[in-house]
Amino acid sequence: MKPMGPIPPYFAGQSGELHVAGRAAGDWVAEAGTPLFVYDTAIVRERIGQLRAALPDAVEIHFAIKANPLPPFLAAVAPLVGGLDVASGGELATALAVKDASHISFAGPGKRDVELEAAIVAGATLNLESEGEADRALAIGERLGATPKLAVRVNPSFELKGSGMKMGGRPSPFGIDAVRVPELVRRLIAAGADWRGFHIFAGSQALDSEAICETQAATVGLARELADAVGMKAPLVNIGGGLGVPYFAGDTPVDIGLVGARLAEMLEPEQAYAIELGRWIAAECGVYLTRIVDRKISGDETFLICDGGLNHQLAASGNFGTVVRRNYPVAIAGKMGVEPVETVSVVGPLCTPLDRLGDKVALPEAQVGDLVAVFLAGAYGASASPAGFLGHGPATEIVA
Repeated sequence: MKPMGPIPPYFAGQSGELHVAGRAAGDWVAEAGTPLFVYDTAIVRERIGQLRAALPDAVEIHFAIKANPLPPFLAAVAPLVGGLDVASGGELATALAVKDASHISFAGPGKRDVELEAAIVAGATLNLESEGEADRALAIGERLGATPKLAVRVNPSFELKGSGMKMGGRPSPFGIDAVRVPELVRRLIAAGADWRGFHIFAGSQALDSEAICETQAATVGLARELADAVGMKAPLVNIGGGLGVPYFAGDTPVDIGLVGARLAEMLEPEQAYAIELGRWIAAECGVYLTRIVDRKISGDETFLICDGGLNHQLAASGNFGTVVRRNYPVAIAGKMGVEPVETVSVVGPLCTPLDRLGDKVALPEAQVGDLVAVFLAGAYGASASPAGFLGHGPATEIVA
């Protein structure tokens, strides 16, 4: 038997049939079939409210829409946050449908000219990833007779310790090395651009609250040094994200009260800041429901074979940035709170051994027709998975 991560507190205390957004899992499935994602936006509102209460007023909350860009989901989240962060022209178009361009920023390397132009025309802020991108944005603005809104993404000399994905402290396709940033900003200002500040992102999916605080202190200090070198206060300092969620056994939630208190101690007076979060806002609101279509014994192992797998839940299968495969929390949706009686592996319908949603996990006895629930499915689920693989098609998504 191998351990699973903790079921999110919004569902952990349930007994009998799993309920999502106040409705039984079986009722959702009767309406929409399987495989199915259900997103409970009341959980999103609760989490954003908790974060807003913990953070200093000077820190604006942004949602990184790559975590879950489903338009109805984004429409529910957009009014709750101060800004949306996008990473492609497609995401920009999705964000513009629900948020004014003045509250949208566009990061990511390799932006095409057509994407730069779309952002400049709309009035969104471009987070520049290189000097070359800066030159192209300035040239496009001059051609259009428009003043581009340009921030600079900084590649810091430090990383977020313990983060699942490190974004600083090394040569990187993301951002401009800090030592070169002041010269570039002065050039942008001299060229007549509307300089919008700094974007400094050191890592993501960190659960060590002290490490997060240390990195944020380094980020705030770096932003101050860069602004002093430029000779002008930054209109906005985006200190990135990094707040993780507990996916695996032994994981514990980030102490947002501590993070907020430490930020209040370190922020520069009258400086505007933003914190950019995706999974922390979205992950715990989502449940992926898949139906068992076969129960199979092979050797001394039992397999529950489901109608959905890594084609919809790549991250839960361990194939999305995880070095060592570990188990997301899963449950038999009709037997919440029931003691486990067997060790099984939950697998999908795909012709690859990578298609495994639960590896030798302890669950109540389950039969063909029962529903398996995979938790923490609100972020990097459907949008980060190869839905077209082997032609099974996408899962249905419901925003409740």
